[in-house]
Amino acid sequence: EPPHTGRLALYLLGLKATCPSVSPHRSLVTWLKYYLEEDWKGSRRHGHPITSYYQYGLGVLALCVHHKRVREEVIRRLLTAQHHRRLGHGGNTVDTEAVLALAFTCLERRRLVGTGLAAELRAAAHEASRNVAEAQGPDGIIGNIYSTPWALQVFLATGTCQTEPAFGQAMAALLENLEAFRTAATMAQVLPVLHGHSYLDIASMHCQEEPGGSWGQRDCGQRWCHHRGGWVSPVPWWLLADTLTPLDVEPLAEVLGNKTVQLVVECPLPWCYELRLYDRPVPVPATASLLDVLQAAAALKPRDFKFHTQDTPQGPFLTEVLGLEARQEKRNYWQLLTAPNTPLQMGIADYRPQDGETLILRLSEW
Repeated sequence: EPPHTGRLALYLLGLKATCPSVSPHRSLVTWLKYYLEEDWKGSRRHGHPITSYYQYGLGVLALCVHHKRVREEVIRRLLTAQHHRRLGHGGNTVDTEAVLALAFTCLERRRLVGTGLAAELRAAAHEASRNVAEAQGPDGIIGNIYSTPWALQVFLATGTCQTEPAFGQAMAALLENLEAFRTAATMAQVLPVLHGHSYLDIASMHCQEEPGGSWGQRDCGQRWCHHRGGWVSPVPWWLLADTLTPLDVEPLAEVLGNKTVQLVVECPLPWCYELRLYDRPVPVPATASLLDVLQAAAALKPRDFKFHTQDTPQGPFLTEVLGLEARQEKRNYWQLLTAPNTPLQMGIADYRPQDGETLILRLSEW
C-alpha cells in the first residue's frame, strides 16, 4: 500500500484550520515526515515518488503551515522536478504546479530555509505562477474546473491577483461552475478562494479570536482582489452556511424522457493491440449521469461491459473498465472525454451528458 502522503497532509491542514484547543497533531506531523521519506523510495526505481509530486508537494506545504522545518534534500526534490518538467498528469499540471508554488512561498515567507535557498524558492514560485496562468483556457478555467481554485490560491498567495489578468477571468468561471463542488474535499479547495484566502493563511491564523479566526468576514475583506470596479466575493449564501448545506433550496425540476449516449472505450499501445474495445449506444433516462450510463451499459450486456470504481472524498473514481485496471505503479488512468477529444471537467457521478453525445473512456498515461 502506498504512503498516505497527500491524505495526511490535507488532514493536517484542516486540523490546523480548526484551531484545536490542544495539540493532537505532533505525532501526525512525525508520521508525515516518515511518509515523505517512504514516498521518495519509489524514485530509486521509477524516478518519481510512489504517490505523485502533487501529494509530495502537499506534504511539504502541510509541514510548513505547521511551522516545521523541512530537510533541504526534500525541498530540492521538488525544485528539480519542476526544473525538468516532470510534474505531468494527463497533460494537466496545474494542481501540482500550484501546490509547489504554495509550498515554496510558505517556506520562504516563514523563513524556514536559508537565504540562498529562499531566493531559489521565490523564483520557482513565480515560475509556477506564470505556468499556471498560461494554462488558462478561453472559458477562464485553468486546467480544469477542479484545478482552478488551486490556481487562484497561487495568485492570492503570491500577491499577483491584482495584476494577473487570469485571476478575474478564472474567478468568474469558478462562480459560474460552483455546482461542480459538491463534496467536502472539493468545497475545501474552493471556500478559501471565495473568502479571498489561500492555504498559506492557515499558518498565520489568530486562533484566540472569535470562532472563524482570521477567516472571518472582519479580517478577510482586506485580502480580496479588486475586479471590474468591485471586490470579488459574490459568494452564494448557502456555500457559507455553517453546515455547507443549502437550506430551502428549490428542488431540481424533473426532466422526463430518455436520451442515448454513445459509449466508447479506447486502449492504445502499449496496453492493447486494438485501440477501440467498445463502441455502442446506451439508452438512459434524460437526467442520467456518466455513472448512470456505465451502470446501464453493464446491465444491458454484463458480459460485454464491466467496470469498477473506488470511492474517494471527491466522489467515485473509475479504476477498471473491461478488466483493464488503471494502476498507480503503471502511471496510467482512465481519462474521461467527450468526442472528439475534450477532457471532462467533472467526475463520473457529476457529469450529465447530452442526448446523442459520444463519451470516451481512454486508458492514458500520466
